[in-house]
Amino acid sequence: MVSAAKFKKAQNAILKIRPYSNKIKEVLAQLSEGIDDINHNPFYQQREINRVLLIVVTSDKGLCGSFNSSIIRETMKEVQAFSKLKNPPVVELITIGKKGYDFLKKSGIPIKDKYFDFTGHASYEKADIVANRLLEQFISKEYDLIKFVFNTFKNPAVYIPTSEQFLPILPVEEKNDKVSKAASFYIFEPSEKEIISELIPASLKINFFRVLLESNASEQGARMTAMDKATENAEDLLGELKLTYNKVRQTTITNELLEIVSGANALRG
Repeated sequence: MVSAAKFKKAQNAILKIRPYSNKIKEVLAQLSEGIDDINHNPFYQQREINRVLLIVVTSDKGLCGSFNSSIIRETMKEVQAFSKLKNPPVVELITIGKKGYDFLKKSGIPIKDKYFDFTGHASYEKADIVANRLLEQFISKEYDLIKFVFNTFKNPAVYIPTSEQFLPILPVEEKNDKVSKAASFYIFEPSEKEIISELIPASLKINFFRVLLESNASEQGARMTAMDKATENAEDLLGELKLTYNKVRQTTITNELLEIVSGANALRG
């Protein structure tokens, strides 16, 4: 019941932010179409990948089924994929959630930073602090590629392990008439480039916050489903134990009656 109450709140949060996150990406894509040198923006720069940062989002507590193990498997798959490259980059981790940290600290993969009590009490203020740090690290070329590994929420019983690129932003797609027409309806003040320079970091921070909310909704759904299944299993086990108890009790009573009858017959004899 506790998980169900938390799940409802987490579900409402992710369903509310998704349209906003998608719309800000759409507006950014439309505005970017009008700027020829958008791919020279520091957040769009595609560099040779020498250093990679994976942000692994798990839970702080257990009892949530395969929620954490699926993320750990996805993380190890990403690390192995990078290790198979011709020139393998250095891979480091940031863990959000105690369960991911407890497992991955034994894997030998360097953990750059760790955050606990983050997704369960996700707030934009927390996300903003960490996102700013990530943006600075990318601009300073401390990392050439930053990716998220998290569970995408689908419904209470289904969550999808996801690997999503955070930085650099994927290149703007080739211009098309539909987008160009949509972009022509905007009036820019103070200027298109200045708006873009403000909108890109804002979009990245919202995306980071969305990932935290996706993970939180998935976790609460997984926990609710796991606890529901555990309750069903406990009830089944209780039924089996009760049946076994009654059988043993019946056998004991029968044996006692047989002993009494046998004793009485022996005294008569």
